[in-house]
Amino acid sequence: MTNVIFIHGLESSGQGFKGQLFRKEIPGCLTPDFKEYIPGILSKILLKERMAELVSILRDKSSWVVIGSSFGGLMGTIYTFQNPTKVARLILLAPLLATPELNPKKFPPIDVSVVIYHGKRDQVVSIKPTRTRAEQLFVNLTYNVVDDDHYLHPTVQAIDWKKLIDIK
Repeated sequence: MTNVIFIHGLESSGQGFKGQLFRKEIPGCLTPDFKEYIPGILSKILLKERMAELVSILRDKSSWVVIGSSFGGLMGTIYTFQNPTKVARLILLAPLLATPELNPKKFPPIDVSVVIYHGKRDQVVSIKPTRTRAEQLFVNLTYNVVDDDHYLHPTVQAIDWKKLIDIK
């Protein structure tokens, strides 16, 4: 059985646009609310706290499809590197990858199936460094540059999620 989780972005929640869409499109998809972002909090501290929450949620099952958006993409990527045998597929939406936490010198490339969607009009997470980092980290990578912005609302509505998460 495939288990699916959506990890929201820095200032979002599991109740936002994407969380609602995934609960509707993917029966049983988990869309938890991670520790709230408060301006002024160090992202390293927030990342550590949110990662502890994520590890706790994913602890008892395997064969996960992890969908991560922006900061949630960073979280999903870190989790996948720490637990590669528990992740069947990693789907990243405008992910924050070009960060010191994902230094390619610390992580040998991983062979988990990774699909990325990134809007060419993204004003929050730049495509070029993100794509470069993705190509350094992932062996089995499909990188889709789409005509969209950082939030990817039209893109996520157009994706056939049941087909994309179907792991054979």
